[in-house]
Amino acid sequence: MKKIEQNKKLKIQRILKAARELFQSNGFIGTSMDKIAEQAQVTKQTVYRYFESKEALFKSALEAQRLEATNDFLDALDLEDTTKALNAFAFGFIERHLSKAHLANIRLLVSEGPMVPEITRAFYAVGPTRTKTRLARFFKERFNVEDAQYEIDVFLSILLSTRMTVLTGLVEPPSRTKIRQHSVKAVNSILKLLDL
Repeated sequence: MKKIEQNKKLKIQRILKAARELFQSNGFIGTSMDKIAEQAQVTKQTVYRYFESKEALFKSALEAQRLEATNDFLDALDLEDTTKALNAFAFGFIERHLSKAHLANIRLLVSEGPMVPEITRAFYAVGPTRTKTRLARFFKERFNVEDAQYEIDVFLSILLSTRMTVLTGLVEPPSRTKIRQHSVKAVNSILKLLDL
């Protein structure tokens, strides 16, 4: 890779890291492009060269966070055994949605989303929409369900049922064993709903 390309890549990575940290600590409203440039040790013009707006940078930071995650739970849906695929998806989905980074994003959306709806739109474009689209394809291929929106909503609601108490600090995130138990119960529930 040429040195110019390497420098560009490093600058973008620094900008995304700074943006994510500042958005999560100061909020979307409280974070300026100036602050992001300062923390990334680049000029504001450099930030705008790569990201046309704060909203575009927010969306890119979310996407980078998703790509950096250790597991992509959607890949589990490619497993041949349907129950194993759903169990692996469910476990990975819960684990990701109880991560510190994800919880910080949700807190940001709850506190600022009503005032800045573009951050909510960006969040849904990167995560929930992608997940629901992939699940819809899975339900159609594996269960021959043409419109599984209701089933998907029920399934995801069951999986996320433990998040609120963690999000509000009422309880600590559950252990991996508890997550596994919860994911298995959620999969069994959705299979019953589908009469399988």
